[in-house]
Amino acid sequence: MMAYWLAALGLMLVLEGMMPFLFPGVWRDTLSKLSQLKEGQMRFVGLILMLSGLLLLYWIK
Repeated sequence: MMAYWLAALGLMLVLEGMMPFLFPGVWRDTLSKLSQLKEGQMRFVGLILMLSGLLLLYWIK
């Protein structure tokens, strides 16, 4: 079971690292825009990302 968690973490890190590696300028601009969001907007973005991830996991399983 722990191997699945580590594999998921590794895959997440690879995917997270692709944007700054491939498109550093776009990544920097996006982070700049994200840092200007209000707290409620940031929480909404986080909620949408979590629900999208859960939906994807459900779809795969």
